[in-house]
Amino acid sequence: MMGAMLNAALGSLLAVPLSIPSPSEGVWHLGPVPLRGYALCIILGVAAAIWIGEKRWVARGGTAGEVMDIAIWAVPFGIVGGRLYHVATDWELYFGEGRRPIEALYVWNGGLGIWGAIALGGVGAWIGARSRGIRFLPLADALAPGLLVAQAIGRWGNWFNQELFGKPTDLPWGLEVSDAVARAAGFAPGTTFHPTFLYECLWNLAAFAVLIVLDRRLRLGHGRVLALYVVAYTTGRVWNEMLRIDDVQLENVLGLRWNVWTSIILFVGAVAYLVVTRGRGREEEVYVDGFERPATVADGKADTKADTKADAKTDAKTDTGADVEPGATTERE
Repeated sequence: MMGAMLNAALGSLLAVPLSIPSPSEGVWHLGPVPLRGYALCIILGVAAAIWIGEKRWVARGGTAGEVMDIAIWAVPFGIVGGRLYHVATDWELYFGEGRRPIEALYVWNGGLGIWGAIALGGVGAWIGARSRGIRFLPLADALAPGLLVAQAIGRWGNWFNQELFGKPTDLPWGLEVSDAVARAAGFAPGTTFHPTFLYECLWNLAAFAVLIVLDRRLRLGHGRVLALYVVAYTTGRVWNEMLRIDDVQLENVLGLRWNVWTSIILFVGAVAYLVVTRGRGREEEVYVDGFERPATVADGKADTKADTKADAKTDAKTDTGADVEPGATTERE
């Protein structure tokens, strides 16, 4: 009732219908090459996470370029993990009667479970960090806030695909979908829905800001920023998940969707970790003791600069005759 009154009042004020339209299409073609809105959102999200993580890692004492090197491991692992989680929880979409199992590999059509992506992506990051002598927990704390921005951007892929929206609503910001999508969801054409992709985007951006402020003021370390990321994200995910109407095969476990249970368990685990590690400061050293790191471009420049200065000093010393043997002469041009 309140939503209808608000919609009517704003609609009459602006003299335009109020709602969020969905894109007319989510794929564009450059010749034979398809450009998919979903994939572009994922790529932009990953790029943002790497950029933010790089800035934070260098500020923590790391070396520039290392986050990109680790991303080479983490991103493929994360995509595989996200897809595995999605297929495991929605397996009947691909392996039920009349389904095509090969479509389980069609990542571009949507379907990446965030917890599978974080879990397996974390394994990839750990492998990359270990190969470079980097302590994992300081790295995880540096990367965690950027994950929220990546997820905020990536959620717009659901908007392009017209998927994972919420229950019907008559609020002014209700989401429009195509008639075919509305019918497939069991509703009449013209029905508008809660834009859960937008809710999660805004929540993630707010949580990102909170994590940045807390980390600066409290100088968090030992994985506590990562734990706060889990607490913040799962809190928003629970209420957002309760709005969604998409089918999840592993749902209604004791009356709750599978993703809600996952969020609750991870929330409790993250809070427990924060309690156990309370009072810990920030690590001063982000590299493993005794690990010989490979030379970086920055190191090479520093060495070259130092060598140049040393050579200049030697030349200057020779030119002034400081080390010339008695009786010898020097010539100048």
